[in-house]
Amino acid sequence: MREKLEQLPESPGVYIYRDGQGAVIYVGKALSLKHRVQSYFGAAAARNPKVKALMARAKDLEYITTDSEVEALILESNLIKEHRPRYNVCLKDDKSYPYLKLTLQEEYPRLLLTRRLLKDGSRYFGPYTQVGAVQETQRLLQRLFPLRTCKHKSPLPRSRPCLNQHIKRCLGPCCGLVTAAEYRKLADGVQLFLSGRQEQLLKDLRRRMEEAAGALDFERAALLRDQLLAVEKVAEKQKIVSGDHEDRDVVAMAREQDQSCVMIFFVRGGKLIGREHFLLDETADLQRDEVIEAFLKQYYLEAEFIPREVLTEDFPAAELAVLERWLSEKRGGRVRIIKPRRGEKKKLVELAGRNALLQLEEIEAGRAARHDVLVQALDELARALGLEAPPGRLECFDISNIQGAETVASMAVFEAGRPAPQQYRRFKIQTVSGPDDFASMREALSRRFSRGREERELIGTGQLSTRQAKFHRLPDLLVVDGGKGQLSSAVAVLEEQGCTGIPVCGLAKEEELIFLPGRPAPVRLPEDSPALQLLQRLRDEAHRFAVTYHRQLRGKRNLKSSLEDIEGVGATRRRELLKAFGSLDKIRAAGLEELAAVPGMNRKAAVAVYDYFHR
Repeated sequence: MREKLEQLPESPGVYIYRDGQGAVIYVGKALSLKHRVQSYFGAAAARNPKVKALMARAKDLEYITTDSEVEALILESNLIKEHRPRYNVCLKDDKSYPYLKLTLQEEYPRLLLTRRLLKDGSRYFGPYTQVGAVQETQRLLQRLFPLRTCKHKSPLPRSRPCLNQHIKRCLGPCCGLVTAAEYRKLADGVQLFLSGRQEQLLKDLRRRMEEAAGALDFERAALLRDQLLAVEKVAEKQKIVSGDHEDRDVVAMAREQDQSCVMIFFVRGGKLIGREHFLLDETADLQRDEVIEAFLKQYYLEAEFIPREVLTEDFPAAELAVLERWLSEKRGGRVRIIKPRRGEKKKLVELAGRNALLQLEEIEAGRAARHDVLVQALDELARALGLEAPPGRLECFDISNIQGAETVASMAVFEAGRPAPQQYRRFKIQTVSGPDDFASMREALSRRFSRGREERELIGTGQLSTRQAKFHRLPDLLVVDGGKGQLSSAVAVLEEQGCTGIPVCGLAKEEELIFLPGRPAPVRLPEDSPALQLLQRLRDEAHRFAVTYHRQLRGKRNLKSSLEDIEGVGATRRRELLKAFGSLDKIRAAGLEELAAVPGMNRKAAVAVYDYFHR
């Protein structure tokens, strides 16, 4: 890396540190790559514990030059989101935040819940952290603004309206019961509601209601009146926090050990319309303004709406100018980041800070309570099964098939009583024909433990690193979903693979009995036993994971078999259609142009596919 220092340019860009295995461990941006990277090798950097730990693991350096510091900031944020480096501050689980999506590019828009941001002409609202609250908002809006909920991008013509139209949850565009212009007004109302523009929405609803009444269209006037009253009830609950009726976000944080909670208040038109909190890890060695800076970069990278003002409790002074330029470019207008010194704005920031502290205390209290319950459950499980110590790693195996077709197995893993999804594994059963769960269990376990033994040998000789290995860690307790038959298969595999020291048990459904090797009578734990509930959660995770994989394989098989009936669509085109759309419903909903755009397709083949599903 020191040799590369001489070649570094004095231009803006992004630098990337990698460890000995090539994994990205840190991403940073700089106005001058040469000066910034050189600072990591100075005496001041050696006194910083985090930088010292970073440089001890860093084995390689890469850089990407950009035309401006704003471009470097955007690239840095994207790389952090993609690689989630060990030494960067990262929003916790930011890839799974839900959004509300209004499909404005469609003639008759829909309101959908999604976790993917696409440049498809839709309007996105979010990100949110509580999916339950988003679903409740979606249900409320469906009552206030009855947009269609069908899956097709354009409503398919129907001779009779669906049930949603009968119960006033849809205006029936599929039956021609509403014009596109009238329906668009409904979608505009959803936009105003989710943007916090309730006052403007109320004025528009009141005007349209009066126009309908003046035209003696009393049924439509009554519908608009009901919408008006419902929106007024929601608006009454919102607190006026600013007399200038401006849009602004308010950002403040609280910190506990190595984790920070950042609270963001959304003020629209002077009213506080909502709030969200986000957790950031690896913040112990950072100043408060550095945490706020990292949050602003990652949050506004995905945020759909950017207000004119962002109020913060701590000022990211070093990055202020470039952050404001970046946000202004995204918004298409001036954006200011302000640290208020007095008045209403300062009180609002303090309020956000207090809420952040309360939220973090609630999270920590819940975590402590769950930890106590898990410790109790593991202790009780060890006593019930006669284990020498509470099991740290539990693995559970389950089999899924329908009459022997597409048989799969799953391995769910709990560590310290908590799910470890990144260590889940799945197996497509290869040597068993027909519905034979015992043989399928035996194959899955044999593959798991033989692979584990091989990896441990390779690690011992230095030919494989623990980072690359997937099965080298053995369980402290092996659980199989089933009774004596599945348990006997597991015991036989452990003996074959030389793993007889691993405790094993079977958990049978319905009566929830625990079977142990060499004991004719099963162990029966009380229904409210924490140990039994822990085993049930583990078993349910294995079952969910197996069923999900089985459905994927079955869906692909059904999709291929359906497409085989279409003339002019061979194996290559079927594969490309499957890759492009992923499901039969999405292919059915696709338009001619979308089908023709798939690699390998032409207009004639696209017409054949379209006609097959629609005529």
